[in-house]
Amino acid sequence: MIIAHDLGTTGNKASLHHDDGRLVASTTVGYPAYFAAGGVAEQNPDDWWDAVVRATRDLLSSTDTAPTDVGGLVVSGQMMGAVLLDGEGRPVRPAIIWADTRAGAQQRELEQALGAEHAYEMLGHRLNPTYSVEKVMWVRDNEPEVWERVRRFCVAKDYIVLGLTGRLATDRSDASGTNAYDQRTGDWSDEVLAAAGLDRALFPEILDATAIAGTLTDAAASALGLNAGVRVVMGGGDGPMAAVGSGIVAPEDGAYVSLGTSSWISFATDAPLIDRGLRTFTFDNVVPGSFVPTATMQAGGASIQWIAEALSADPRHPETARLTAESEDADTEDLYFLPYLLGERSPIWDPNARGAFLGIGRHHTRSHLVRAVLEGIGFNLLSSIHAFRESGATIDRIDAVGGGAQSDVLLQVLADVWGVPVRRRTVVEEANSLGAAVTGAVGLGLADFAAARALSEVTAEFTPDAARHRVYAERHGRFTAAYDALAPWFAGGTR
Repeated sequence: MIIAHDLGTTGNKASLHHDDGRLVASTTVGYPAYFAAGGVAEQNPDDWWDAVVRATRDLLSSTDTAPTDVGGLVVSGQMMGAVLLDGEGRPVRPAIIWADTRAGAQQRELEQALGAEHAYEMLGHRLNPTYSVEKVMWVRDNEPEVWERVRRFCVAKDYIVLGLTGRLATDRSDASGTNAYDQRTGDWSDEVLAAAGLDRALFPEILDATAIAGTLTDAAASALGLNAGVRVVMGGGDGPMAAVGSGIVAPEDGAYVSLGTSSWISFATDAPLIDRGLRTFTFDNVVPGSFVPTATMQAGGASIQWIAEALSADPRHPETARLTAESEDADTEDLYFLPYLLGERSPIWDPNARGAFLGIGRHHTRSHLVRAVLEGIGFNLLSSIHAFRESGATIDRIDAVGGGAQSDVLLQVLADVWGVPVRRRTVVEEANSLGAAVTGAVGLGLADFAAARALSEVTAEFTPDAARHRVYAERHGRFTAAYDALAPWFAGGTR
């Protein structure tokens, strides 16, 4: 059997699978994140490790699985963060996660040295403070006493693999989310490292996601309740893993949307997709030789979580499902929500952007506010769909995974806004860990990636209403105009 771990922003979703990838059981162990003014977003890497230990033991005990039955582990994780390690492999400070936007000065330094368009063509991504290398530079520039202790850098899943095997490495999907990986050569970019003033020795070796990173150390096996020598597959970033878990392993499989804390639309291609407007980006896939063009918004599910917490009597137990259901028939008319609670990546790439309601009237209720949040998510992702199409991609249906995919109301809103069918799959919240399990099975020589298509089936389809879509298509223009009007204000200036 295979155990897969997916290190998200709010917790570790772990799952136990048969050796062909079929799901046996899953569990989630939560952990906190620290957000503060100025774009701060951090977590304790040891919380990730503790969650992996607890989740592994929970899976074994809840399913009466013997340790000898587990032949492999694999890890998926949140991308684009920075875990800085000392010479003993211990974190020297909290991990700076993907949502952190403090490194604006470091982004500008790299842009001046490299040029924005040249960097995009080399990296497959814009230079941006949400990426890893800018975060590493920020620590060097702002925390010199901490920086003196730094010897290595990695991202979330790499830290867990290090704890499991004693080997520090990363895979191509996560490497491609650092702003330091040359997608053309498949290696760390000497050009970027020179511009950043960073030593190549900081960066881990790069493996395929399907490579065997090592075997469980005695200490790791004892902590997890498994046998030493269990093989650990390198694994990859949560975005590409979600594609595999959604059955998207080749160009003919179409597109999917992940509706988690952050939300993204993606699909598989045989080559990076170049967007001349620099709105979208491309990760290396966990499927070797493949790529996943992606457009990610910072606060997709996070916007829904925020409004539910704000409108619930007890924010610790938000009534998300009830509030969303109540919004089904709310007519928002000219009420809009800009879902930029954590700044924004695709399509506007503005770390200064913030959330806003526009057009609130005395007659609006909490149901209108919730509905506007759902529509705002749809409008923002529609801008990215337009960007993909302008770059030559065909998107005629979108499969939905992630926690938000459980909501009929949200999926119908998205179908109406986008004007294409939106389909729910059997595996929703476990899509990332399912993708990891399939990747693990491939790495262990037990399956191929095509097996993913049969492990997650379509269970519901939401067809767009033509009349509503026409209205939404007109309103989308007002949504984008609202951000354009507010952008100078977000930046602290005036027009």
